[in-house]
Amino acid sequence: MAYKWSDDLLTGNMQIDTEHKELIKAINDLLEACSKGKGRAELEKTVKFLSSYTKTHFAHEEALQMKYSYPDYNNHKKYHKHFVEQVESIHKKLLAEGSSIVLVGEINSKVGNWIINHIKREDVKVAQHIKSKSK
Repeated sequence: MAYKWSDDLLTGNMQIDTEHKELIKAINDLLEACSKGKGRAELEKTVKFLSSYTKTHFAHEEALQMKYSYPDYNNHKKYHKHFVEQVESIHKKLLAEGSSIVLVGEINSKVGNWIINHIKREDVKVAQHIKSKSK
């Protein structure tokens, strides 16, 4: 099941929203490859992308939070750290065990769902804070 971008995922920050769309696209590309029987081949590419891109994206988000003195910065940073650890764990499994449908499932459940829930629960609060400070 592909993840669908919707307005309730918009934070109002163009850079952050664009980066979120890229993360969701990477997961959807993997799921589409799976539906065509090419998921294992796409898995390594997706994990490498997520490992690199999430660190860049989180650095951008955290810089904005610092700039606007986001009061829940420390907790938000912990969420990011935990997510990076999840992706790194999947990457280690991939290197040790090779591609598998189980790892594809982990990316879908642990990574895809986390991104959507994090945007809806946490990133929208950050965006609201930034908007209130920008007035």
